[in-house]
Amino acid sequence: MTNELRGRKIAILAADGVERVELDQPRGALYGAGAQTELLSLHPGEIEARQFDINPAGTLPVDRLISDASADDYDALLLPGGTVNPDQLRRNADAVSLVKAFADAGKPIAAICHGPWTLVEADVVRGRRLTSWPSIRTDLRNAGAEVVDEEVVTDGQFTTSRSPADLPAFCAAIIHQFSQAKQATA
Repeated sequence: MTNELRGRKIAILAADGVERVELDQPRGALYGAGAQTELLSLHPGEIEARQFDINPAGTLPVDRLISDASADDYDALLLPGGTVNPDQLRRNADAVSLVKAFADAGKPIAAICHGPWTLVEADVVRGRRLTSWPSIRTDLRNAGAEVVDEEVVTDGQFTTSRSPADLPAFCAAIIHQFSQAKQATA
């Protein structure tokens, strides 16, 4: 275990339909670097995970409701994908407000696959260089982002990746990005 993120608290924003590997692998990398994570969601209890958007992949315990969370409580934000997960989040005012609060505070935000959909809804991608799953790139462009097809892209406070195939590069990039950010919690 390394300690680049020792003392850091990372929010993971996810809902039912989250792509399991896009939550588990980054969370494992964050733990391995010494971070503490909290899974924030729309309802208490557990959320249902998926594999390839279709196949059930178990459940994940929710640590805290989005409506009870504040960006001030965390050092960074992780937005895993799956199609259903970010589609639910972008329709929830509390989730969109929380993402906007992270962006407005200049805190690091990492999003993979369909995860950037919530960034679009929060209106924080204008002028940013991002990547994503191919089917939401038009949405990103229409929201003012410069969209590229690369394994991992870091632009200021944002780190994005395209798909589960990019997870090794994404995990390394978010550990680096999160470790460079000013620590907000103690």
